[in-house]
Amino acid sequence: MQRRLYPGRDFRRAQNIDELREMARRRLPNFSFEYVEGGADDEVTLRRNRSVFEGITLQPRTLVDVGQRDLGCHFFDRPSSMPCLIGPTGFNGLLTDRGDWHLAQAATRAGIPFVLSNASTVAIEEIAAIDGVRAWMQIYLYRTRQHVADLVARCKALELEAIVVTTDSAILGNREWDRRNYRRPLKLDLRNTLDVAAHPGWVWDVLVPHGVPRFKNLGNLLKPGQDSVKGAASAIGQELDATLSWQDIAWLRDLWPGKLIVKGLMHPDDAPQALKYGVDGVVLSNHGGRQLDGAVSAMEVLPLIARQLKGRVSVFLDGGFRRGTDILKARLLGADGVFLGRAGLYGLAAGKGPGASHAIEILRSEMDRSLGLLGCSSLEELTPDLIHDPVWRGLAEAIRR
Repeated sequence: MQRRLYPGRDFRRAQNIDELREMARRRLPNFSFEYVEGGADDEVTLRRNRSVFEGITLQPRTLVDVGQRDLGCHFFDRPSSMPCLIGPTGFNGLLTDRGDWHLAQAATRAGIPFVLSNASTVAIEEIAAIDGVRAWMQIYLYRTRQHVADLVARCKALELEAIVVTTDSAILGNREWDRRNYRRPLKLDLRNTLDVAAHPGWVWDVLVPHGVPRFKNLGNLLKPGQDSVKGAASAIGQELDATLSWQDIAWLRDLWPGKLIVKGLMHPDDAPQALKYGVDGVVLSNHGGRQLDGAVSAMEVLPLIARQLKGRVSVFLDGGFRRGTDILKARLLGADGVFLGRAGLYGLAAGKGPGASHAIEILRSEMDRSLGLLGCSSLEELTPDLIHDPVWRGLAEAIRR
């Protein structure tokens, strides 16, 4: 039987991330929702990111005292209230005014880190000024390395904890879902123009306060007055560097004294390079299914890479996380933590900062409940015997040897 999702607009009544997604779809103009939702080419990888979780079945224990439960963990020897954090997502000002600021506030209230995107419409200085925030910065290694050096200098001045460098976008993926909404680059077609007019709440929230959101962390990468979407899109397209290599990571490692995290690693043979070049963490990621279509999901390569890096380099991943059990499965298979992308954005689009907080709370309550139902009181009690499928269980056991 096909279940019906909550049809209303009160994000507080959403019972799960899918209901927040449906609210976001109704609130946003089509082109804006497509920007969040779509994947590359035929979206095979996008679907695979979700379907992989169904094949990892759990085998709970019972008659165990789980009256007191704790989801706490540590990232780089600092506490986090949960084994997840808000990952970097670009152009969130397209969802709601000052979207990244609202997301950072939600993460801070939840006691988890927040990663600001290089393609953000809120400056890193504004994020760092939030009381109690644990801010990390995501960057791209553009051709103009002086821009990267200047951005690193800003991060140093703010005493940020970590930089996350994305490595899987040296060539931009084929995002047909995005292009078909425009009659020419960055000019909406008639259907989408009329659809924007049919969403006055979004227009009032996003466009009325300051006009089309502008990028705040691209700095000297853009010519004066070219921080608009059109100007930035043109500049970024020219700045993507297909010659990117581990030598560029070495250059960044010399420049940045804090925690350095490489995002986009997906092949087990690349894992030793992370050790060789002195990075502190990796994020297994196929860019939310928006780059190479047909790519493996991060969950599928997690046990193989965690076996090589666990205890020496922090292992994170992203891609398709919509339930608390998804996050616990990642922990069972060797992850230190999960980067949340679309799950937080659905909440943000549905209800601004409080909506993002509600999304995080949904996942927290699901993790807490599922931890207890598995017969565990803490994340440390998640052991391979709780995985039913022998192949996945064997992979989890190999990490502990």
